Amino acid sequence: MSEQTQKVFGETALLTPANLITVGRLVLTPPFMWMMVAWGASWWTFILGAIVGFSDGLDGFVARRQGSTRSGAFLDPLIDKVVVLACMATLACLHEMSWIPIVIIAAREIWMSWYRTVAAKKGISIPARKNAKIKTVLQDLAIAVVIAPPTQHLGWLHVTVLWAATVMTVYTGLEYYLDGRRVEAQSSAA
Repeated sequence: MSEQTQKVFGETALLTPANLITVGRLVLTPPFMWMMVAWGASWWTFILGAIVGFSDGLDGFVARRQGSTRSGAFLDPLIDKVVVLACMATLACLHEMSWIPIVIIAAREIWMSWYRTVAAKKGISIPARKNAKIKTVLQDLAIAVVIAPPTQHLGWLHVTVLWAATVMTVYTGLEYYLDGRRVEAQSSAA
């Protein structure tokens, strides 16, 4: 354990600063969605969206410094999915995004949650990959380019970033699936 890491919380802790940041992201999402509907692309909408988006990295940073927890490992990716899909659905209802990539992203996220649950019941843990963070950044960026005043009228950019996020989402789903199969084969051979 590095000098910078202080294991303040054990694996079973619930009420940790990292978890509070994660839940705070969920709490800020409805006001963010309301701002997208009421104000559209505005600096205030963008600032709140940036707070919601950056809090994802912040909770991970805090968790790594103070100790990861099982509750955080469960809550963080779940809340990430809820936040991203709710915001994308809001933008699709406002005709700012296409439903097709959002449905693809949602299907992958639902399937991946199911797959990881099934794997966990078999005692298989599928480790996260760095590409998953890139996927999350692209999903957040797809929302950001729609609500940022400088890029609000650049429809080609909205479509490009949303489809890049969709491709990365599908790709990381395939990576997780193959990783899970590999771990399962190794545990069966042992």
